[in-house]
Amino acid sequence: MKLKFLIFFLLFISLSAHAQMKAIPDLPAITPEKAGFNRDSINALDDTISKFNPRDYIGLIVIKDNKIVLENYYNTFWRNHIHDIRSAGKSITALLLGVAIKERLVQSLDQDVYSFFPKEKYPFMHEDYKKVKLIHLLNMVSGLDADSDNSETPGNAGKWIANDEWVNYLLSIPLANKPGKKWVYADINAVLIGAIIEEKSGMSLRDFAKQKVFDPLEIKEFYWYTNKANQTGAAGNLYISTLDFAKLGLLVANKGKWGNKQIADYDYMNRLLNEQSPAIGNYNPLADGYGMLWYRSKRKFGTREISYLWASGNGGNHLVVVPQENMVIAMTSGAYGNWYPHTRAYFILGKIFQAFEKK
Repeated sequence: MKLKFLIFFLLFISLSAHAQMKAIPDLPAITPEKAGFNRDSINALDDTISKFNPRDYIGLIVIKDNKIVLENYYNTFWRNHIHDIRSAGKSITALLLGVAIKERLVQSLDQDVYSFFPKEKYPFMHEDYKKVKLIHLLNMVSGLDADSDNSETPGNAGKWIANDEWVNYLLSIPLANKPGKKWVYADINAVLIGAIIEEKSGMSLRDFAKQKVFDPLEIKEFYWYTNKANQTGAAGNLYISTLDFAKLGLLVANKGKWGNKQIADYDYMNRLLNEQSPAIGNYNPLADGYGMLWYRSKRKFGTREISYLWASGNGGNHLVVVPQENMVIAMTSGAYGNWYPHTRAYFILGKIFQAFEKK
C-alpha cells in the first residue's frame, strides 16, 4: 500500500511540474527542431551538462524568435529557484537606465553626474563629477579612483558596500584618470547609475525595477540587496530565476519592447545593442569589446561567425543576446570564485551555436 502511494505521489509531482513548465504567459514553447536546432546535438549537450563535476550548474534557457526552445535545470534546481547572478546585475542596471530615459528622468547620456545630485543634499560631492558623463560610467571609462581588482583604491567596493548609506561616500571619490580614456572595471560605475535613477525617481532601484520592468514581465520572485538608506546594490546582488534572467535578455533583444508596450527607450536600446568600445583591452579573454555595461564578442563557431553581447557574473552566470539570430541564452551557475565556469559557459555557447542549423 505504501509503495502504491509513493508511486502515485511521485507521478503527481512529476505531472504537476510538467504542467507548470508549460504555463508561461507571452512565451510559447517550441521544439528545438522547429526552431532550427539539431536534436541530437542538443541532447548530447544536455547529457554533457548533466555530468558536469562539480555539480554546481543550475539552468540553461534558449529563446529563439520569442519562443522557448530549451528550458533545462540541473542538480535539483528548478524553474522557481532564484539565484545570485552577481555582476550580471550591472547589465540589468544598464537596461533600467533605458527605462529611466523613457520616463524622462534622464535626458541624455552626455549629462554629467554632478548635475543629478543636489549640492545641498550631498555637500561633499567632488567637483570632478562635473567631468564624468553617464556614457563614461556605462563604458567603464569614468576615470574615477576605483578599481574592483585593487582594494587600495578609495572607490573599491570593500570600502563602502557594507555601509548603511553609500552614495555620499561615492560622490566624494576623485578622478584618477581623464574620463573616456582608460577602461577600469569598477563597481562604482553601475552603482552611480543606480543612484541617479533612485535620485530622480524617488524610489530604490529595486522598487523601480519591480514597478517598471519586473511586474510587466511577470517576474514575481526576486531579491535585490538594498541598504538601510534604500539604496540598491546596482553592481550586482540580484537574485532571480534563470527563466526571468532570460526574459530580461529578451527585453534587450526586442529593443525595450514587451508585447505591445515599449518599456525602455527605443533609441537608447539600439545604442545598448550596438555600442562597441575596444578600450577593454585584454581584460577578459572571452570578450572583444565592452559598452553600456555589456561585454561584446564576435567569434567563429564551426563555419559561422556570430556577433553577440553578454552580461557576465561571477560563478558562470551569463546572459547572451544574439541580435542577428533573434536569440537569447541564459546560463546560471553557482561556481563562485572560479574562472572555469566562464570557460564552461563559453563551451556551452559554442555547442548551442553549432547545433543551430540556419536555414
